[in-house]
Amino acid sequence: MNRRTAIKQFFIIAGGLTILSSCLNDGGASIVLNKLKLSAEDEQFLGDLVDVLIPKSDTPGGKELNLHLFVIKMVDDCESPENQEKFVSGFNKLRKQLNLANAKETENSLANLKDKTDEKIFFEIFKSRAIQGYMNSEYVMKNKVIYKLIPGPYNGAVKING
Repeated sequence: MNRRTAIKQFFIIAGGLTILSSCLNDGGASIVLNKLKLSAEDEQFLGDLVDVLIPKSDTPGGKELNLHLFVIKMVDDCESPENQEKFVSGFNKLRKQLNLANAKETENSLANLKDKTDEKIFFEIFKSRAIQGYMNSEYVMKNKVIYKLIPGPYNGAVKING
């Protein structure tokens, strides 16, 4: 075997191992998280919860816009470690309490959360980040926000009463 063939095969094997390691799913979230530890089931629950918050109608729902992934990434990157702990703690407690099969029951449960509990803090963070994600989503920016290139049109022929 000559040296060129050996080097070529080495790089092919190294590239294959790199791709293989990225393809293996450890059952965690589908996005890369640095600080939070969430499973695929947790991600699914957050997707269902964001669909309760922003349901699908004539506009796409929260899950369809992947707002739950936005919320997870924003909490992982932008929230303080204390808020991250409260988010995860409140999420775990709320997950045990809620049954997302009935949307009305879930809405009532979320509206009646007691002040200063972990569940309330979780939901406040979740709601604010989900709304932020919705308002900055591609769908809203392209279809709902009217973009004007200039702040306002110039009209030079305006009569002045005086």
